[in-house]
Amino acid sequence: MRRAWLWVVAVLAIAGATGFFLWKPTGGNASDAAYRLASVDQGPIVSIVRATGTLNPVTTVLVGSQLSGQVVEILADYNTPVKQGQVVARLYSEQIRSRREAAEADLAQAHADRETKRAQIAKAKSALQRSEAIGVDLAAQRDRAQAQLAEAQRNVERQTTLNARSVGTQNALEQAQTQLDIQKAAFASADAQIASNKAEIVGLKADIALAEAGLKSADAVILQRQAKLKDIEIDLARTEIKSPVDGVVVKRDIELGQTVAASLSAPTLFTVAQDLREIDIYANIDEADVGLLKPEQPVTFTVNAYPNRTFDGTVRMVRLSAQTVQNVVTYTAVIGVSNKDMALLPGMTANLQIITDERDDALRIPNAALRFRPSRALAAAAPKDAPQDQQGNRLRRGSGPRSVADESSAGSVYQLGQDGAPRAVPVRLGITDGSYTEVLRGDLKPGDALIVGSQRDSSAGGPNGPSPAGRSRPPRMF
Repeated sequence: MRRAWLWVVAVLAIAGATGFFLWKPTGGNASDAAYRLASVDQGPIVSIVRATGTLNPVTTVLVGSQLSGQVVEILADYNTPVKQGQVVARLYSEQIRSRREAAEADLAQAHADRETKRAQIAKAKSALQRSEAIGVDLAAQRDRAQAQLAEAQRNVERQTTLNARSVGTQNALEQAQTQLDIQKAAFASADAQIASNKAEIVGLKADIALAEAGLKSADAVILQRQAKLKDIEIDLARTEIKSPVDGVVVKRDIELGQTVAASLSAPTLFTVAQDLREIDIYANIDEADVGLLKPEQPVTFTVNAYPNRTFDGTVRMVRLSAQTVQNVVTYTAVIGVSNKDMALLPGMTANLQIITDERDDALRIPNAALRFRPSRALAAAAPKDAPQDQQGNRLRRGSGPRSVADESSAGSVYQLGQDGAPRAVPVRLGITDGSYTEVLRGDLKPGDALIVGSQRDSSAGGPNGPSPAGRSRPPRMF
Protein backbone atom coordinates (compact mmCIF):
# COMPACT_ATOMS: atom_id res chain seq x y z
CA MET A 1 0.00 0.00 0.00
CA ARG A 2 2.78 2.38 0.86
CA ARG A 3 4.54 1.65 -2.40
CA ALA A 4 1.36 2.59 -4.34
CA TRP A 5 1.17 5.95 -2.58
CA LEU A 6 4.80 6.60 -3.42
CA TRP A 7 4.03 6.03 -7.13
CA VAL A 8 1.10 8.49 -6.98
CA VAL A 9 3.24 11.16 -5.36
CA ALA A 10 5.99 10.64 -7.95
CA VAL A 11 3.51 11.00 -10.86
CA LEU A 12 2.03 14.21 -9.38
CA ALA A 13 5.50 15.62 -8.88
CA ILE A 14 6.50 14.92 -12.47
CA ALA A 15 3.24 16.41 -13.80
CA GLY A 16 3.72 19.55 -11.71
CA ALA A 17 7.27 19.99 -12.92
CA THR A 18 6.22 19.51 -16.52
CA GLY A 19 3.43 22.04 -16.20
CA PHE A 20 5.83 24.54 -14.70
CA PHE A 21 8.31 24.29 -17.56
CA LEU A 22 5.61 24.43 -20.23
CA TRP A 23 3.94 27.42 -18.65
CA LYS A 24 7.15 29.27 -17.97
CA PRO A 25 7.46 32.29 -20.31
CA THR A 26 10.36 32.30 -22.74
CA GLY A 27 12.72 35.21 -23.28
CA GLY A 28 15.09 37.18 -21.20
CA ASN A 29 12.66 39.84 -19.93
CA ALA A 30 8.98 40.78 -19.85
CA SER A 31 9.10 42.68 -23.14
CA ASP A 32 10.70 39.77 -24.98
CA ALA A 33 8.16 37.40 -23.51
CA ALA A 34 5.28 39.54 -24.83
CA TYR A 35 6.31 39.14 -28.50
CA ARG A 36 7.62 36.47 -30.82
CA LEU A 37 10.73 37.57 -32.70
CA ALA A 38 12.54 36.57 -35.87
CA SER A 39 15.82 37.72 -37.36
CA VAL A 40 16.66 39.54 -40.60
CA ASP A 41 19.01 37.40 -42.68
CA GLN A 42 20.47 37.03 -46.14
CA GLY A 43 19.63 34.19 -48.46
CA PRO A 44 18.04 33.15 -51.74
CA ILE A 45 14.51 34.20 -52.71
CA VAL A 46 12.65 32.74 -55.65
CA SER A 47 9.43 34.42 -56.74
CA ILE A 48 7.01 31.79 -58.03
CA VAL A 49 3.62 31.86 -59.72
CA ARG A 50 1.71 28.66 -59.07
CA ALA A 51 -0.81 27.36 -61.57
CA THR A 52 -2.31 24.21 -62.99
CA GLY A 53 -2.46 23.21 -66.62
CA THR A 54 -3.08 20.41 -69.07
CA LEU A 55 -0.51 18.69 -71.27
CA ASN A 56 -1.21 18.91 -74.99
CA PRO A 57 0.69 17.90 -78.12
CA VAL A 58 2.48 20.77 -79.84
CA THR A 59 0.52 19.98 -83.00
CA THR A 60 -2.58 17.82 -83.22
CA VAL A 61 -3.73 16.84 -86.71
CA LEU A 62 -7.24 15.59 -87.43
CA VAL A 63 -7.04 13.01 -90.22
CA GLY A 64 -10.32 12.97 -92.15
CA SER A 65 -11.82 11.71 -95.39
CA GLN A 66 -12.82 13.91 -98.33
CA LEU A 67 -14.61 10.97 -99.92
CA SER A 68 -17.67 9.00 -98.88
CA GLY A 69 -17.41 5.25 -98.79
CA GLN A 70 -17.20 2.10 -96.72
CA VAL A 71 -14.14 1.39 -94.58
CA VAL A 72 -12.66 -1.90 -95.83
CA GLU A 73 -9.27 -1.81 -94.09
CA ILE A 74 -7.84 -0.21 -90.93
CA LEU A 75 -4.04 -0.14 -90.72
CA ALA A 76 -3.49 1.97 -87.57
CA ASP A 77 -4.84 1.92 -84.03
CA TYR A 78 -4.34 3.77 -80.75
CA ASN A 79 -0.67 4.56 -79.97
CA THR A 80 0.47 3.47 -83.45
CA PRO A 81 3.51 5.48 -84.66
CA VAL A 82 2.92 6.74 -88.20
CA LYS A 83 5.04 8.44 -90.84
CA GLN A 84 4.02 11.18 -93.23
CA GLY A 85 2.20 9.64 -96.19
CA GLN A 86 1.64 6.30 -94.45
CA VAL A 87 -1.72 4.64 -95.26
CA VAL A 88 -3.78 4.25 -92.07
CA ALA A 89 -7.11 3.12 -93.61
CA ARG A 90 -8.74 2.30 -96.97
CA LEU A 91 -12.22 2.87 -98.37
CA TYR A 92 -14.09 0.73 -100.95
CA SER A 93 -12.68 1.68 -104.39
CA GLU A 94 -13.96 -0.76 -107.06
CA GLN A 95 -16.53 1.65 -108.52
CA ILE A 96 -13.92 4.38 -108.79
CA ARG A 97 -11.53 1.97 -110.52
CA SER A 98 -14.22 1.17 -113.11
CA ARG A 99 -14.75 4.87 -113.73
CA ARG A 100 -11.02 5.29 -114.18
CA GLU A 101 -10.89 2.51 -116.81
CA ALA A 102 -13.77 4.12 -118.75
CA ALA A 103 -12.05 7.50 -118.57
CA GLU A 104 -8.79 5.99 -119.82
CA ALA A 105 -10.67 4.47 -122.82
CA ASP A 106 -12.28 7.83 -123.60
CA LEU A 107 -8.89 9.50 -123.45
CA ALA A 108 -7.42 6.91 -125.82
CA GLN A 109 -10.27 7.54 -128.27
CA ALA A 110 -9.61 11.27 -128.08
CA HIS A 111 -5.94 10.65 -128.89
CA ALA A 112 -6.96 8.53 -131.92
CA ASP A 113 -9.30 11.27 -133.15
CA ARG A 114 -6.51 13.76 -132.91
CA GLU A 115 -4.23 11.53 -134.96
CA THR A 116 -6.97 11.24 -137.62
CA LYS A 117 -7.22 15.02 -137.79
CA ARG A 118 -3.48 15.27 -138.18
CA ALA A 119 -3.56 12.74 -141.08
CA GLN A 120 -6.34 14.69 -142.78
CA ILE A 121 -4.31 17.86 -142.51
CA ALA A 122 -1.26 16.14 -144.00
CA LYS A 123 -3.33 14.77 -146.89
CA ALA A 124 -4.90 18.18 -147.60
CA LYS A 125 -1.49 19.84 -147.58
CA SER A 126 -0.17 17.23 -150.02
CA ALA A 127 -3.13 17.85 -152.37
CA LEU A 128 -2.52 21.57 -152.09
CA GLN A 129 1.10 21.14 -153.10
CA ARG A 130 0.04 19.01 -156.08
CA SER A 131 -2.56 21.59 -157.16
CA GLU A 132 -0.05 24.38 -156.89
CA ALA A 133 2.38 22.41 -159.10
CA ILE A 134 -0.41 21.82 -161.67
CA GLY A 135 -1.17 25.53 -161.54
CA VAL A 136 2.42 26.29 -162.49
CA ASP A 137 2.22 23.82 -165.41
CA LEU A 138 -1.10 25.28 -166.57
CA ALA A 139 0.39 28.75 -166.51
CA ALA A 140 3.22 27.51 -168.77
CA GLN A 141 0.71 25.87 -171.13
CA ARG A 142 -1.27 29.10 -171.27
CA ASP A 143 1.85 31.04 -172.16
CA ARG A 144 2.60 28.56 -174.94
CA ALA A 145 -1.01 28.78 -176.18
CA GLN A 146 -0.78 32.54 -176.11
CA ALA A 147 2.40 32.42 -178.19
CA GLN A 148 0.83 30.02 -180.69
CA LEU A 149 -2.24 32.26 -180.88
CA ALA A 150 -0.09 35.25 -181.70
CA GLU A 151 1.71 33.23 -184.36
CA ALA A 152 -1.61 32.16 -185.87
CA GLN A 153 -2.84 35.75 -185.85
CA ARG A 154 0.26 36.91 -187.76
CA ASN A 155 -0.13 34.06 -190.23
CA VAL A 156 -3.71 35.11 -190.95
CA GLU A 157 -2.64 38.67 -191.46
CA ARG A 158 0.13 37.55 -193.82
CA GLN A 159 -2.17 35.36 -195.92
CA THR A 160 -4.70 38.18 -196.10
CA THR A 161 -2.03 40.52 -197.46
CA LEU A 162 -0.89 37.95 -200.03
CA ASN A 163 -4.46 37.41 -201.21
CA ALA A 164 -4.91 41.11 -201.60
CA ARG A 165 -1.89 41.16 -203.88
CA SER A 166 -3.21 38.08 -205.74
CA VAL A 167 -0.10 36.18 -204.68
CA GLY A 168 -1.57 33.87 -202.07
CA THR A 169 -4.34 31.32 -202.35
CA GLN A 170 -7.71 31.26 -200.69
CA ASN A 171 -7.03 27.85 -199.30
CA ALA A 172 -3.92 29.00 -197.44
CA LEU A 173 -5.88 31.90 -195.98
CA GLU A 174 -8.62 29.62 -194.78
CA GLN A 175 -6.13 27.22 -193.20
CA ALA A 176 -4.45 30.14 -191.41
CA GLN A 177 -7.84 31.29 -190.14
CA THR A 178 -8.68 27.79 -188.91
CA GLN A 179 -5.38 27.57 -187.07
CA LEU A 180 -6.07 30.94 -185.47
CA ASP A 181 -9.42 29.70 -184.21
CA ILE A 182 -7.77 26.55 -182.80
CA GLN A 183 -5.18 28.60 -180.90
CA LYS A 184 -7.83 30.89 -179.52
CA ALA A 185 -9.69 27.86 -178.21
CA ALA A 186 -6.49 26.41 -176.75
CA PHE A 187 -5.72 29.70 -175.03
CA ALA A 188 -9.24 29.92 -173.63
CA SER A 189 -8.93 26.33 -172.38
CA ALA A 190 -5.66 27.15 -170.66
CA ASP A 191 -7.28 30.14 -168.91
CA ALA A 192 -10.17 27.95 -167.76
CA GLN A 193 -7.83 25.28 -166.38
CA ILE A 194 -5.84 27.91 -164.51
CA ALA A 195 -9.03 29.34 -163.01
CA SER A 196 -10.14 25.82 -161.98
CA ASN A 197 -6.76 25.14 -160.43
CA LYS A 198 -6.94 28.32 -158.40
CA ALA A 199 -10.40 27.39 -157.15
CA GLU A 200 -9.10 23.95 -156.19
CA ILE A 201 -6.21 25.50 -154.29
CA VAL A 202 -8.60 27.75 -152.38
CA GLY A 203 -10.72 24.72 -151.52
CA LEU A 204 -7.74 22.73 -150.31
CA LYS A 205 -6.61 25.62 -148.12
CA ALA A 206 -10.09 25.77 -146.62
CA ASP A 207 -9.95 22.03 -145.95
CA ILE A 208 -6.59 22.46 -144.25
CA ALA A 209 -7.94 25.27 -142.05
CA LEU A 210 -10.97 23.15 -141.12
CA ALA A 211 -8.76 20.18 -140.31
CA GLU A 212 -6.48 22.34 -138.16
CA ALA A 213 -9.53 23.63 -136.28
CA GLY A 214 -10.63 20.03 -135.83
CA LEU A 215 -7.15 19.24 -134.48
CA LYS A 216 -7.45 21.99 -131.89
CA SER A 217 -10.86 20.64 -130.93
CA ALA A 218 -9.33 17.18 -130.57
CA ASP A 219 -6.61 18.66 -128.33
CA ALA A 220 -9.29 20.30 -126.18
CA VAL A 221 -11.19 17.03 -125.90
CA ILE A 222 -7.98 15.32 -124.82
CA LEU A 223 -7.37 17.95 -122.12
CA GLN A 224 -10.94 17.61 -120.92
CA ARG A 225 -10.72 13.84 -120.69
CA GLN A 226 -7.31 14.05 -119.05
CA ALA A 227 -8.81 16.35 -116.39
CA LYS A 228 -11.69 13.92 -115.88
CA LEU A 229 -9.25 11.04 -115.52
CA LYS A 230 -7.13 13.04 -113.07
CA ASP A 231 -10.23 13.84 -111.01
CA ILE A 232 -11.09 10.15 -110.87
CA GLU A 233 -7.51 9.29 -109.91
CA ILE A 234 -7.69 11.87 -107.11
CA ASP A 235 -10.85 10.20 -105.83
CA LEU A 236 -9.12 6.85 -106.08
CA ALA A 237 -6.15 8.18 -104.12
CA ARG A 238 -8.53 9.51 -101.47
CA THR A 239 -9.76 6.00 -100.82
CA GLU A 240 -6.39 5.54 -99.09
CA ILE A 241 -6.45 7.59 -95.86
CA LYS A 242 -2.88 8.77 -95.21
CA SER A 243 -1.22 10.48 -92.27
CA PRO A 244 -0.14 14.02 -93.23
CA VAL A 245 2.60 14.17 -90.55
CA ASP A 246 4.96 12.04 -88.52
CA GLY A 247 3.43 11.30 -85.15
CA VAL A 248 1.41 8.94 -82.98
CA VAL A 249 -2.25 8.02 -83.30
CA VAL A 250 -3.92 9.19 -80.09
CA LYS A 251 -7.52 8.55 -81.15
CA ARG A 252 -9.37 6.37 -83.68
CA ASP A 253 -12.97 7.25 -84.60
CA ILE A 254 -13.83 4.57 -87.20
CA GLU A 255 -14.57 0.86 -87.24
CA LEU A 256 -14.17 -1.74 -89.96
CA GLY A 257 -17.21 -1.76 -92.28
CA GLN A 258 -18.35 1.69 -91.20
CA THR A 259 -19.67 3.98 -93.94
CA VAL A 260 -18.02 7.39 -94.03
CA ALA A 261 -20.23 10.26 -95.20
CA ALA A 262 -18.34 13.34 -96.40
CA SER A 263 -21.23 15.32 -97.85
CA LEU A 264 -20.78 18.66 -96.07
CA SER A 265 -17.53 18.33 -94.11
CA ALA A 266 -14.67 15.89 -93.84
CA PRO A 267 -15.37 13.47 -90.96
CA THR A 268 -12.52 12.86 -88.53
CA LEU A 269 -11.17 9.30 -88.70
CA PHE A 270 -7.94 9.58 -86.68
CA THR A 271 -6.29 12.11 -84.38
CA VAL A 272 -2.51 12.21 -84.77
CA ALA A 273 -0.24 13.95 -82.27
CA GLN A 274 2.86 15.21 -84.02
CA ASP A 275 6.12 14.23 -82.31
CA LEU A 276 5.31 13.80 -78.59
CA ARG A 277 8.99 14.24 -77.77
CA GLU A 278 8.05 17.91 -77.54
CA ILE A 279 4.87 18.73 -75.65
CA ASP A 280 3.07 21.87 -74.44
CA ILE A 281 1.27 22.73 -71.23
CA TYR A 282 -1.70 25.09 -71.40
CA ALA A 283 -1.72 26.74 -67.96
CA ASN A 284 -4.47 28.97 -66.54
CA ILE A 285 -2.84 32.10 -65.11
CA ASP A 286 -4.78 34.48 -62.88
CA GLU A 287 -5.00 38.05 -64.19
CA ALA A 288 -3.20 39.27 -61.04
CA ASP A 289 -0.11 37.22 -61.98
CA VAL A 290 -0.13 37.41 -65.78
CA GLY A 291 2.01 40.58 -65.79
CA LEU A 292 4.84 38.66 -64.13
CA LEU A 293 5.19 36.10 -66.92
CA LYS A 294 7.72 36.59 -69.68
CA PRO A 295 8.99 34.29 -72.45
CA GLU A 296 11.90 31.98 -71.59
CA GLN A 297 11.13 31.94 -67.85
CA PRO A 298 11.96 28.55 -66.27
CA VAL A 299 9.14 26.34 -65.06
CA THR A 300 9.06 23.26 -62.85
CA PHE A 301 6.04 21.01 -62.51
CA THR A 302 4.80 17.65 -61.34
CA VAL A 303 2.10 15.30 -62.59
CA ASN A 304 0.03 12.86 -60.59
CA ALA A 305 1.42 9.91 -62.55
CA TYR A 306 4.96 10.62 -61.21
CA PRO A 307 4.51 12.29 -57.80
CA ASN A 308 8.19 11.95 -56.89
CA ARG A 309 9.55 13.37 -60.14
CA THR A 310 9.96 17.03 -61.11
CA PHE A 311 9.90 18.08 -64.75
CA ASP A 312 11.30 21.24 -66.32
CA GLY A 313 9.90 23.54 -68.98
CA THR A 314 10.03 27.07 -70.36
CA VAL A 315 7.39 29.74 -70.88
CA ARG A 316 6.84 30.11 -74.64
CA MET A 317 4.05 32.67 -74.72
CA VAL A 318 1.01 34.09 -72.95
CA ARG A 319 -2.03 34.19 -75.19
CA LEU A 320 -3.81 37.52 -75.35
CA SER A 321 -7.29 36.01 -75.31
CA ALA A 322 -8.80 35.90 -71.82
CA GLN A 323 -11.31 33.47 -70.35
CA THR A 324 -13.89 34.53 -67.76
CA VAL A 325 -15.48 31.85 -65.62
CA GLN A 326 -17.69 32.93 -62.70
CA ASN A 327 -16.17 36.43 -62.81
CA VAL A 328 -12.64 35.01 -62.58
CA VAL A 329 -10.41 36.18 -65.43
CA THR A 330 -7.55 33.95 -66.50
CA TYR A 331 -5.09 33.87 -69.39
CA THR A 332 -3.53 30.85 -71.05
CA ALA A 333 0.24 30.47 -70.80
CA VAL A 334 1.92 27.99 -73.14
CA ILE A 335 4.79 26.09 -71.50
CA GLY A 336 7.19 24.18 -73.75
CA VAL A 337 8.49 20.88 -72.35
CA SER A 338 11.02 18.37 -73.64
CA ASN A 339 9.58 14.85 -73.44
CA LYS A 340 12.45 12.74 -74.72
CA ASP A 341 11.55 9.67 -72.65
CA MET A 342 7.84 9.95 -73.62
CA ALA A 343 6.84 9.82 -69.95
CA LEU A 344 4.40 12.72 -70.28
CA LEU A 345 1.13 11.97 -72.04
CA PRO A 346 -1.48 14.33 -73.51
CA GLY A 347 -4.27 15.17 -71.10
CA MET A 348 -2.23 14.90 -67.88
CA THR A 349 -2.72 17.62 -65.27
CA ALA A 350 0.43 19.55 -64.38
CA ASN A 351 1.00 21.44 -61.13
CA LEU A 352 3.29 24.27 -62.16
CA GLN A 353 5.72 26.58 -60.45
CA ILE A 354 6.76 29.40 -62.79
CA ILE A 355 9.90 31.18 -61.63
CA THR A 356 9.28 34.84 -62.36
CA ASP A 357 12.29 36.26 -60.50
CA GLU A 358 15.02 35.15 -58.12
CA ARG A 359 17.78 36.55 -55.89
CA ASP A 360 20.80 34.53 -54.85
CA ASP A 361 21.78 36.57 -51.77
CA ALA A 362 19.02 38.97 -50.79
CA LEU A 363 18.44 40.81 -47.52
CA ARG A 364 15.19 39.15 -46.51
CA ILE A 365 12.60 39.27 -43.76
CA PRO A 366 9.86 36.79 -42.81
CA ASN A 367 6.46 37.60 -44.25
CA ALA A 368 5.02 37.23 -40.75
CA ALA A 369 6.90 40.43 -39.80
CA LEU A 370 5.03 42.31 -42.53
CA ARG A 371 1.70 41.00 -41.30
CA PHE A 372 2.24 41.97 -37.66
CA ARG A 373 0.44 45.09 -36.38
CA PRO A 374 0.53 46.38 -32.81
CA SER A 375 -2.47 47.73 -30.94
CA ARG A 376 -4.17 50.88 -32.24
CA ALA A 377 -2.61 53.10 -29.63
CA LEU A 378 0.89 52.09 -30.67
CA ALA A 379 0.04 52.25 -34.39
CA ALA A 380 -1.12 55.88 -33.99
CA ALA A 381 2.40 56.74 -32.88
CA ALA A 382 3.92 55.55 -36.17
CA PRO A 383 6.87 57.71 -37.38
CA LYS A 384 6.05 60.69 -39.56
CA ASP A 385 8.72 59.82 -42.11
CA ALA A 386 6.79 56.82 -43.38
CA PRO A 387 6.90 56.33 -47.18
CA GLN A 388 4.55 58.54 -49.18
CA ASP A 389 3.13 58.32 -52.67
CA GLN A 390 3.42 60.96 -55.41
CA GLN A 391 0.47 62.92 -53.98
CA GLY A 392 2.03 63.16 -50.54
CA ASN A 393 -0.29 60.61 -48.90
CA ARG A 394 1.30 58.17 -46.53
CA LEU A 395 1.42 54.75 -48.14
CA ARG A 396 -0.61 52.00 -46.52
CA ARG A 397 1.82 49.89 -44.59
CA GLY A 398 1.96 46.23 -44.12
CA SER A 399 -0.46 45.01 -46.75
CA GLY A 400 0.28 41.37 -47.31
CA PRO A 401 3.28 41.15 -49.65
CA ARG A 402 2.74 39.67 -53.09
CA SER A 403 4.96 39.02 -56.04
CA VAL A 404 5.27 42.67 -57.00
CA ALA A 405 5.37 43.46 -60.70
CA ASP A 406 7.05 46.85 -60.26
CA GLU A 407 9.90 45.34 -58.23
CA SER A 408 9.27 47.74 -55.37
CA SER A 409 6.46 48.35 -52.88
CA ALA A 410 6.23 50.10 -49.51
CA GLY A 411 5.74 48.36 -46.20
CA SER A 412 6.74 48.49 -42.57
CA VAL A 413 7.97 46.10 -39.93
CA TYR A 414 8.30 46.46 -36.17
CA GLN A 415 11.21 46.18 -33.79
CA LEU A 416 11.28 46.43 -30.01
CA GLY A 417 12.32 49.88 -28.87
CA GLN A 418 14.42 50.64 -25.83
CA ASP A 419 11.21 51.16 -23.89
CA GLY A 420 10.02 47.69 -24.85
CA ALA A 421 7.29 49.02 -27.16
CA PRO A 422 7.06 48.15 -30.89
CA ARG A 423 8.79 50.67 -33.17
CA ALA A 424 7.85 50.86 -36.87
CA VAL A 425 10.60 50.63 -39.49
CA PRO A 426 9.56 51.65 -43.04
CA VAL A 427 11.01 49.49 -45.82
CA ARG A 428 10.93 49.12 -49.57
CA LEU A 429 10.15 45.59 -50.62
CA GLY A 430 11.17 43.52 -53.60
CA ILE A 431 10.19 40.01 -54.57
CA THR A 432 8.71 37.38 -52.27
CA ASP A 433 8.56 33.61 -52.24
CA GLY A 434 5.57 33.42 -49.89
CA SER A 435 7.71 32.91 -46.78
CA TYR A 436 10.35 35.63 -47.12
CA THR A 437 10.36 39.04 -48.81
CA GLU A 438 13.35 40.93 -50.16
CA VAL A 439 14.22 44.27 -48.54
CA LEU A 440 15.51 46.79 -51.07
CA ARG A 441 15.76 49.81 -48.78
CA GLY A 442 15.27 50.30 -45.06
CA ASP A 443 17.11 50.65 -41.76
CA LEU A 444 17.69 46.92 -41.37
CA LYS A 445 20.72 44.68 -41.41
CA PRO A 446 21.29 40.95 -41.00
CA GLY A 447 20.71 39.79 -37.46
CA ASP A 448 18.18 42.50 -36.53
CA ALA A 449 15.24 41.14 -34.57
CA LEU A 450 11.74 41.82 -35.92
CA ILE A 451 8.40 41.24 -34.26
CA VAL A 452 6.46 38.49 -36.02
CA GLY A 453 3.64 38.03 -33.48
CA SER A 454 2.47 38.37 -29.91
CA GLN A 455 2.52 35.76 -27.18
CA ARG A 456 -1.12 36.71 -26.53
CA ASP A 457 -2.13 36.02 -30.13
CA SER A 458 -2.73 32.33 -29.62
CA SER A 459 -4.91 32.91 -26.56
CA ALA A 460 -7.08 35.35 -28.55
CA GLY A 461 -7.52 32.93 -31.42
CA GLY A 462 -5.63 34.99 -34.02
CA PRO A 463 -2.18 36.33 -34.87
CA ASN A 464 -2.99 40.00 -34.14
CA GLY A 465 -5.89 39.97 -31.68
CA PRO A 466 -5.00 40.81 -28.07
CA SER A 467 -6.17 38.70 -25.18
CA PRO A 468 -9.01 39.99 -22.92
CA ALA A 469 -7.75 41.90 -19.91
CA GLY A 470 -6.99 39.83 -16.89
CA ARG A 471 -7.17 36.50 -18.72
CA SER A 472 -4.05 34.35 -18.46
CA ARG A 473 -3.11 31.21 -20.25
CA PRO A 474 -3.87 28.09 -18.16
CA PRO A 475 -0.97 25.78 -17.46
CA ARG A 476 -0.45 22.89 -19.89
CA MET A 477 -0.04 19.70 -17.96
CA PHE A 478 0.66 17.45 -20.91
